[in-house]
Amino acid sequence: MDVYVATFCIFLSLVTQVIAAPIEDEITALPGLNKQPYWKQYSGFLNATGTKMLHYWFLESANNPQTDPLVLWMNGGPGCSSDLGLLSEHGPFVISSDGMTVTYNNYSWNKVANMLYLEAPAGVGFSYAFDKNYTTDDDLTSLDNYAALKNFFIKFPEFLSNDFYITGESYGGIYVPTLSSRVLDDQAINFKGFAVGNGLSDDELNDDSLLYFGYYHGLVGESLWNQMIQTCCAGNSTRCTFYRNSLNNTSCQQQLSKAFSLISYSGLNEYNLYAECQGQPSEGFFFNQKTQMFYHSLFGWKFTKEPQMQKKMKALKELMKVTKVGVTPPCLNYDNIIKYMNSSEVRRALHIPDSVQAWDVCSGDVHNTYQTLYHNVTDQYLRILNAKVTDICTIPV
Repeated sequence: MDVYVATFCIFLSLVTQVIAAPIEDEITALPGLNKQPYWKQYSGFLNATGTKMLHYWFLESANNPQTDPLVLWMNGGPGCSSDLGLLSEHGPFVISSDGMTVTYNNYSWNKVANMLYLEAPAGVGFSYAFDKNYTTDDDLTSLDNYAALKNFFIKFPEFLSNDFYITGESYGGIYVPTLSSRVLDDQAINFKGFAVGNGLSDDELNDDSLLYFGYYHGLVGESLWNQMIQTCCAGNSTRCTFYRNSLNNTSCQQQLSKAFSLISYSGLNEYNLYAECQGQPSEGFFFNQKTQMFYHSLFGWKFTKEPQMQKKMKALKELMKVTKVGVTPPCLNYDNIIKYMNSSEVRRALHIPDSVQAWDVCSGDVHNTYQTLYHNVTDQYLRILNAKVTDICTIPV
């Protein structure tokens, strides 16, 4: 009889290890849905380094969670929430304009993959640190993300054998390859590849490309363009590297400031030039911290820190405060998502403690203290390529 009991205990132990999803994190009823999904979803916190707790939202595949890949998604900023990807891009849910009603997205990635959305660094979204220290950099962020990922697999060991991919956009161009480099050395994770869409992976290419984009799409006029070519590149229009030539050239900086102002304050959707600007944010949004973050992350880092560019941005800021006339650079209005995520019912459903800060699109505290270490991640790409990772995809759109 003891043999049977021992055998049963061993079997029960194995089952517990294989099926170990944290019941306390399961979302049993998501507010706003007329019908709850048939697949499981979870929301909670993952341990990072120190006192940091990173919020995650995990949605099992609607197809076959046991065999479908596990995909980690990260939005950029730095300092913007990955839940934007979940609730406004490729997640299964769409928040209506009233900020209360939720419908389904027929093109959700979780139709074919297990989707893990991680809000990072600490201070972003619902992620927090007990010591309230949100100063970080590229290396610390990748280390925290890696620690959180390891904690995820402790909570969900049944997904360790699934093919694993790391994906992201915008400043995810830094997040993704730096995290991938760490995961690459971990034999316990079945890492297959990564994908970056519209990512910032090289400051020089980003900034120069934006200027050429502005010129070829008529945002920068012929006269100013010719002045830029003459001032920054001695008349060489074949391929002017504005980024390299602007550092010690005040006249060049002045011309580039004019060009960037035209691109940024055109009133057009910079993320999709031929699409409409989606709504108008409320008064005061134009130049709050979040909007400034979009400007800084859009242009990379060098040009926006030049004195002439800073002066121009400050002048335009003051002008628009007075005139009340301005543009919404992101051309996105997330008021509906902000309202939804901060409702008491949703916070309870997502297991967010009352002590955790209100959810916001981006964190000024994180962004304004974030230290950029990598202005080019070619080395990380090459290291992963040389390791013969199955799939790598980078799409600058």
